[in-house]
Amino acid sequence: MRRPSIFTDRREPLDVKMTPMIDVVFLLLIFFVWTASFQIVEHVLPSSISEVSGSDAPNPNEPPPPEADFDDVVVRILWTETGARWRVGEESFDALSGVRAKLARIFAVNDAAPVIIDPDAATPLGNVIDVYDLSREVGFREVQFAAAAES
Repeated sequence: MRRPSIFTDRREPLDVKMTPMIDVVFLLLIFFVWTASFQIVEHVLPSSISEVSGSDAPNPNEPPPPEADFDDVVVRILWTETGARWRVGEESFDALSGVRAKLARIFAVNDAAPVIIDPDAATPLGNVIDVYDLSREVGFREVQFAAAAES
């Protein structure tokens, strides 16, 4: 038996067997795909069907909830040659005092309604801020701004 020499050492190349490693990677991939949930959780999506509990039909004699009677409160600010004009629903106003009275009446009936401020493109920012401040002063907690759709 010969002792190996460091000068004449002929090592065989080291072969790493990749087939078992690839098999393990694919098995892990299959495991993670099977266990992952790709569906959106149903309670995250709001709908009128998910709010109804039980299988009973709704009673037609029962009045609808108060928030179902109201649309969003939209305050349009129209800019004319004479200045700003305000429109809340179907009513037009020449002064902010009329807008304040209308918003106070709406707030007395439905304090959770959102106020949407929809100014014209030519309306100065100060008038928009006045309506925002007025809405918050009346008591509305949610005041939003309308945005033009991009084309």
